[in-house]
Amino acid sequence: MLDTLDAAAVRRWCASGLATLKQHQGEIDELNVYPVPDGDTGTNLVLTLTSAQQALAMDLDTRADGTSTAHGHALRLMARGALLGARGNSGVIVAQILRGLADALAGEPQVRGRTLAVALRTATDAAYAAVARPVEGTLLSVVSAAADAAEQADSDELRVVARAAANAAATALARTPEQLPALARAGVVDAGGQGLCLLLDALVEVVTGESPERPAPSPAPDRPPLAVARETGSEEYAYEVQFLLDAEPAAVERMRESLAALGDSLVIVGDAGTWQVHVHVNDVGAAIEAGVVAGRPHQISVTRFADQPEPAPPRLSDGRAAVVVAAGAGIAELLAAEGAVVVPGNPSVGELLDAVRATGAARVVVLPNDPDAQAVANQVVEETHRLGVEVAVVPTRSPVQALAALAVRDPRRRFADDVIAMAEAAGACRYAEVCRASREALTVAGPCRAGDVLALVEGEVNLIGADLVETSVELVDRMLGGGGELVTLLVGADAPAGLVDAVRAHLAAHWPFVEVQVYPGGQPHHPLLVGVE
Repeated sequence: MLDTLDAAAVRRWCASGLATLKQHQGEIDELNVYPVPDGDTGTNLVLTLTSAQQALAMDLDTRADGTSTAHGHALRLMARGALLGARGNSGVIVAQILRGLADALAGEPQVRGRTLAVALRTATDAAYAAVARPVEGTLLSVVSAAADAAEQADSDELRVVARAAANAAATALARTPEQLPALARAGVVDAGGQGLCLLLDALVEVVTGESPERPAPSPAPDRPPLAVARETGSEEYAYEVQFLLDAEPAAVERMRESLAALGDSLVIVGDAGTWQVHVHVNDVGAAIEAGVVAGRPHQISVTRFADQPEPAPPRLSDGRAAVVVAAGAGIAELLAAEGAVVVPGNPSVGELLDAVRATGAARVVVLPNDPDAQAVANQVVEETHRLGVEVAVVPTRSPVQALAALAVRDPRRRFADDVIAMAEAAGACRYAEVCRASREALTVAGPCRAGDVLALVEGEVNLIGADLVETSVELVDRMLGGGGELVTLLVGADAPAGLVDAVRAHLAAHWPFVEVQVYPGGQPHHPLLVGVE
C-alpha cells in the first residue's frame, strides 16, 4: 500500500489503466451513444492512453526544465502523450484531466491524500474550461463527483482519498442516464464516464494493491442505426474535425470563437503552445481554415458521421484471428495491442502451426514479416488446410507493414476481402531498416566496410554512411521524396540516445505536414525501422 504517489506508481497507473481500457474497449464502444452514437469511445480512449504510455516509455519530452519532481515529470509525460494522441471528444477531455493532475502535482514534494484532492479539483476545472458548452450526465459529471468526494474525505491518507474518488465516480456514472435523456432512451451510462471510472479504479489498485469490486455494466440494448439522439444540435452537423495546433494562446482564443460559430462539441485543450482541437461542423474547410489562421494545424482528422456504422462494429470474435512473427518486446506489445498473437522471430513450422491452432479460430491470417518466415507460413497453410482451418498469408516484410495491415482489419468484410485489404495496406507501406555492416561487401549502393551504417529500403541497400544519425535522416528524406503522409519509427534495443530526437527534429523542420509516430520496438540488430505511408 502506497503512502504517496511516486514516479514508478505513475507509470504503473498508466500501464494498468491502458490494460483495463483495452479489456473493456468493446463494452465502452457499445455504450457510446453520446455525443454521437458512433461506437468508438472505448477505441478512442485506448488510443489516447496508448499515446500516454508511449510518451512515458520513450521519455521524449525535451521541454522538461528540471523543476519538476520525478513523479511530476512522469505525470507531465503522461499528460503530454495523451494530448498528442487524443482521439475523439472523450479522449481530448481525459487528456485535459491528466494535464490538470500534472499541473497540480508536478511541484509537490509528496502526493498524499489532500494533495490528490486538490489535483482532482484542478483537473475538473480544467476539463470544464476546455469544453465550449459543458453538458451534465457526461464524463464531466463523473470527474466532478470524484473531486467532490476527494475533498469531502478530508484525509491525508492517499488510499482513503483515492477510494473515495473512485467510489463517487462510479455512483455518478450510474446517475448519468437521469441527467441525459439520450442515455436514458438507450438504457446505458455515459461511455466516457465509464472509461474514467476504469482509470480511477486502476489508480486505486496501484495505491492499495486491491482492485475495487464493481457490478458488471448492463449490456447496451440492440437498437437500429441512428435511433439514439446526438448531443443537442449535433444532428445538424455532419463532420467531426480534429487536429493538433501549434499556436499562441491569444490566437487560440480567437479561433475558439470562430469554431463555436461554426458548430458544436467544441473542445480545445493545450499545453505550452500545442493544442488539441475537436469540433463538429458542416463546413470542414472553414474549420481547418480557422486553425490555419491561428497557427499551424497538423495531424488533421475528418470523420463523416454518416460513414460511422451503428451499432458498433463487432470485435474480432467471429472465428478470426491474426498471427504475426516479430522480434522485439516493444514490437510484440504493439502487435498484441492490435489483437494479434505474436510468435518470436524465425519460428519453425511446428511453432507457427501451434500458434495458429492456439487461436481456436476457423480463419487465421498470418503476417510473417520476413522472407524466411513467409516460407514457413506457406507450409503452415498446407498443414492447416487438412485440419479444416482457413489460413491466409499476407506477405509482410517488416513489422511496420504488419501494423499497417492490422490497422485496416474489418470483421464485417468477407475473410477473403479482408485479407486483400490487409495486403493492399501492407503494400502501400514502404519500409526500411538501418543497421551496421558486419563485414566488408559489395552492395548495389557501392562497397561497404565492417562497421559502416547501412540503410536498406525494401530489402536493398540504398545508403552507406559513417554516422548513424546522418544516415537515418538522409534515409527518411529519400523515402519521403516519393511521397508520404505518415512516418512510423520503431526504435531498436541498441539505438543510441538522441537518435530519435534528431530524426523527429529533422522531420518537424523539413517535413512539417508529415505525421510522425514513434514506438519503442526493442528489436535487435536494427537501431531503427522506418515505415512511410
